[in-house]
Amino acid sequence: MEFSAELLHKYSKAGPRYTSYPTAPYFNESFGPQQWEEELRASQDKGRDISLYVHIPFCDTLCYYCGCNMIATRDYSKATSYLEILFREIDRVAALTSPTRKVRQLHWGGGTPTYLKPEDMRRLYAYLAERFTIADDAEIGCEMDPRELTREHIRALREVGFNRLSLGVQDLDDRVQHAVNRVQPEALIREVYGWVREEGFHSINFDLMIGLPHQTPDSFAHTLEKVIAMAPDRFAVFNYAHVPWMKKHQKLIQEETLPLIDARLALQKLTLEKLTAAGYVYIGMDHFARPEDELVKAQQSKTLYRNFQGYTTHKDCDIIAFGVSAISQTEDVYAQNVKVLSEYRELIEADRLPIERGLRITHEDKLRRDAISRIMCDLELDKASFGRAWDIDVDSYFADALEELKGMEADGLVVLEPGKVHVTEAGRVFLRNIAMAFDSYLHQQADDKPRYSRTL
Repeated sequence: MEFSAELLHKYSKAGPRYTSYPTAPYFNESFGPQQWEEELRASQDKGRDISLYVHIPFCDTLCYYCGCNMIATRDYSKATSYLEILFREIDRVAALTSPTRKVRQLHWGGGTPTYLKPEDMRRLYAYLAERFTIADDAEIGCEMDPRELTREHIRALREVGFNRLSLGVQDLDDRVQHAVNRVQPEALIREVYGWVREEGFHSINFDLMIGLPHQTPDSFAHTLEKVIAMAPDRFAVFNYAHVPWMKKHQKLIQEETLPLIDARLALQKLTLEKLTAAGYVYIGMDHFARPEDELVKAQQSKTLYRNFQGYTTHKDCDIIAFGVSAISQTEDVYAQNVKVLSEYRELIEADRLPIERGLRITHEDKLRRDAISRIMCDLELDKASFGRAWDIDVDSYFADALEELKGMEADGLVVLEPGKVHVTEAGRVFLRNIAMAFDSYLHQQADDKPRYSRTL
């Protein structure tokens, strides 16, 4: 996987991450609680399974880099109160959901789901299991912050049925950790990782982040060596998005300490080299996994999919999401809950679904969503099969996109065969850029276009 610094510079531009299409900035407030309730009723008999997501927004301390919807507090009564309101949302949606539908995937995110006490984690899972039919072989995952975590948290997750965990590591360098207010020594990471393995978890992901204050290729190389030696099953290596106009707390980071573009690109290249040399397969979009991992197998068999939870093997599932800011998805609709906790509470206490905005997508949106998904998951677009599926001539329909991709072909990112658009090994690094060619919204003229993070 060879590419020059010049190439990285050329394609380091603002662009979506494509966890949805159209992307979340295009959701609108004309879609609200009533529309979501109507969609829930209408979508029950379409033969699709369910993916449940629960957002727990609380954290013990504020990480300055955080881009999530979270509330930093040590007042646990807020979590207790939140659960009671969350249960009411779950009740409302469960009453509209057919018990014949199987839950194939369940994920807790945040914030920090393990902010909850072990007994409350058990209570939340039991509440969901009593109201939804969770498949025996369901993929059940949870995000974890090693700080404030006890072994009892991990035991509770294992006892109720969780089988996947994601550990927030970010960087093991002490100077970097202090600069972003997330101090978690290497010894702590090793201890928690040991607990997780000893409790019988066989699918563990490490989250890392590049572009943080004071990071250098030399310092991050030490982090990579240490985490590779621990041998987790997956890595998700995210680029830090410095967006202080959206996340005010990011102003606590001194901008002059952030690595410049050349250093960020060097960090990106270093990560690719180190992880692939260690035997991890680069799936794309920051994700690495062992060759035997089901994500790798799904990519090889062209059954991989991408949604708000990242890469998944559960394409034919509706996402039903609970909690502040959580985003649900059916074949035809996106629906996002309100982001402010007080508003969330008010809507539920008024016996309304807490939807702030959403979108009913068009046939054109679905077609382009599928094209973007094929690029990001299959690493190719087979023109014949895609054309049959959507009853189009791909060369004519995507003439502008294919013309744009010619420049990327010259740079070695794609190969434009007569019957196929194929992403090269080097092109995996530039998936967002390649997908952007198929995004009609990016080509619309508007003064208020959304601002995205850089692709590299």
